[in-house]
Amino acid sequence: MSNKLPIPSEAGKRAGEYHQMGYNCSESIFLTFREYLAPAVGEDFVRIATPFGGGLGRAGCICGALSGAVLMLGFAKGRTTYKVPRKESYLLSNDLEKRFKERFGSTCCRSLNRHPFGSPEQGETCMRIICETAELFMEFIKEKGIAGDDEDGMAL
Repeated sequence: MSNKLPIPSEAGKRAGEYHQMGYNCSESIFLTFREYLAPAVGEDFVRIATPFGGGLGRAGCICGALSGAVLMLGFAKGRTTYKVPRKESYLLSNDLEKRFKERFGSTCCRSLNRHPFGSPEQGETCMRIICETAELFMEFIKEKGIAGDDEDGMAL
């Protein structure tokens, strides 16, 4: 797998392709960024992103695309023991949440997409949010210098 980061629009396109295949919002972001932020993690780990779809299992809470991005941020900058400080991870996820909110006006699924789950309008709106979130997140990881491999195959 290549760790060369694509331009943001390519990340958006890839996330959209995953969504068209049938993956939910969070899974689409997970699969798009796994290659760059956690290449040692198998594709089957997509299952950890499944419950975040639809704003936490269709509860309409935090957007699944944002949750997927934060999940991937954890693979890159999360800690592996309680002895490691969590400050950097918290600062990055807070910054990402603020950028998402600036771009979309909310982080809440039901506010971002007021259409009924399963309707064509809901699907179109989710597709746009997924693609734009992938673009936003690619811009973010490039700006922050997050992607790259260390000896464990995890992002630096």
